[in-house]
Amino acid sequence: MGEKVVLDVERRSLRTPLAALAVTTAALLATSCSGGPAASDPAAEGQKAPAKDAPSGATIKISPQQGSDTVAPNKKIVVTAAGGPLEQVTAESDGEPIEGAFDAGRTKWVSKRALKPSTAYTVSARAAGGTTAQSSFTTRKPKVELKVADVTPAVKGEKVGIGAPIIVTFNNPVTDKAAVEKALHVESEKPSRGAWRWTSDTTVIYRTAKFWQPHQKVTFTANITGVQSGKDAYGVEDLTKTIQIGAAQTAVVNTRTHKMVVKRDGKVVKTMLISAGNASTREYTTTSGVHLTMGKANPERMISPGRKKGDPGYYDLMINHAVRFSNSGEYVHALNNVWAQGRQNVSHGCINARPDQAKWFYDQVQRGDVITITGTNRALEWNNGWGFWQMPFSQWKKGSALTGTDS
Repeated sequence: MGEKVVLDVERRSLRTPLAALAVTTAALLATSCSGGPAASDPAAEGQKAPAKDAPSGATIKISPQQGSDTVAPNKKIVVTAAGGPLEQVTAESDGEPIEGAFDAGRTKWVSKRALKPSTAYTVSARAAGGTTAQSSFTTRKPKVELKVADVTPAVKGEKVGIGAPIIVTFNNPVTDKAAVEKALHVESEKPSRGAWRWTSDTTVIYRTAKFWQPHQKVTFTANITGVQSGKDAYGVEDLTKTIQIGAAQTAVVNTRTHKMVVKRDGKVVKTMLISAGNASTREYTTTSGVHLTMGKANPERMISPGRKKGDPGYYDLMINHAVRFSNSGEYVHALNNVWAQGRQNVSHGCINARPDQAKWFYDQVQRGDVITITGTNRALEWNNGWGFWQMPFSQWKKGSALTGTDS
């Protein structure tokens, strides 16, 4: 009897927790089925909560691309961004920065000038959102290297006349003249207008529409580095020259009155008696027109053109204080020929003057000074020496490769 009671008690103690568990489970089932899915507990599930979408950064593209090693020097560096503006672009070569400009929306940056041949470049860019990009590349070596071989007249310390041209000679022929001409710039301290004219594949000449204003500085710049001048031909070196314009020195020669009047800055400083060409042949006829002084020598050797020793009219002389003004052998020079000077023309085409006056002129003259000669029936050709002023400016500028424009 006593044992039965104990067993009943033990059975009741075991049934009670099972019943409670059944009630709890039923409650949970009822809750999960009411009104829709229950909110999950990420921590309980051992999972991370999904992050909100972060704004994506801008994308950057650089041209030329990383690793390019045959980039044409006339190409520009171009950096573009999509999805946000560019904040910074840095381009350099050998530690020197490359200038460039952004567009209005700062979505594009372009270098301002052509690149230097055979040169390594690095470009870095940053856009909104912290996106960055880099590119390193190398430009190709041209088969033909273009340089300025000479600029005349541009000797350091020299002063030139108001009619002086700027004659630029290249070391190799130029095929794309327009591209090269665009890279040539002339700036004067006092306002002027002028134009280039190509006289050959290697020579281009700048002439003003009117004479330079005196007493000023003119700067010539050839920004030809990277400019394509022909097939596989590129400029490899820039050049700047400073030209000093001196006093406005002009001379007017009248072969009929046998006088030469010299002015400086508008005032008469000397009147000289002269003898001009005898006009017995065309070569002995002084050319009429607007001449420019081209150079001088003391003495100058003068040999009769087209004649050899023993021929009639042959001469081979050393002449003092000679100032050249054409390529056909014309000079203002000294000659002790006083009986003819001021009276008649007896020379072989030159303008000769009394030795003391010829020396004075020689000492004063500047390359590019203007000598205007009248009174003969032989006109100076525009391409005879520096006879460029014989051509009207409207015609002169048609020799430009840039559709005849002037600058």
